[in-house]
Amino acid sequence: MIGQLDRDGELYTQEPIEGFDHDWATLATGVAIPHGLYDMTANVGYIQIGISRDTSEFACDSIRYSWNTYGKIRYPLADSILLLCDGAGSNRSRYYIFKQDLQALVNELGIEIRIAHYPPYTSKYNPIEHRLFPHRARGCQGVIFDSVQTVQQLMATATTRTGLNVFTTILDKTYQTGRKVAEGFKSNMKIVFDDFLPQWNYTAKPELQVI
Repeated sequence: MIGQLDRDGELYTQEPIEGFDHDWATLATGVAIPHGLYDMTANVGYIQIGISRDTSEFACDSIRYSWNTYGKIRYPLADSILLLCDGAGSNRSRYYIFKQDLQALVNELGIEIRIAHYPPYTSKYNPIEHRLFPHRARGCQGVIFDSVQTVQQLMATATTRTGLNVFTTILDKTYQTGRKVAEGFKSNMKIVFDDFLPQWNYTAKPELQVI
């Protein structure tokens, strides 16, 4: 939450910092919702910060921004993207609305996206959990989040001895909650589910556009 709210951690300063001793939502002036992607090969993190709601549309917008801004430049010959995702959150494995937004995304990008969800209680093995997130959190300890820009700047300072680089941006779009899957999507969707553990492993392939 954004505002003069209490936050865990310690910070050395040259003067006192005033803030509320609670972090009630009613005292907040806004929110900062980070959605992170981590490139295991390049040791680079991409964090998109939303100011609205954590929805599947926001998750897909984050993927879109990261790929269009960085991914396709770094990997110009790529014809497929593999995303290792947690099973919960806005890209929850059971959310058909995420699959619907994912299909729309690959249709736009023209590249297939393969999703591999970590089963329940195993997300700690996801590399993003120990190669990006803790370092992002360490840079924010004890700091008052007085604006979304402050959050963006702090998260961009995350680094490690192995050379982690983090790029951050703010997605200032307003996202709607409670969206429903389009009628007929489940019966006609083009998502290809794996034979092995299909509830967690599937691929969205671009559909041919007929003009």
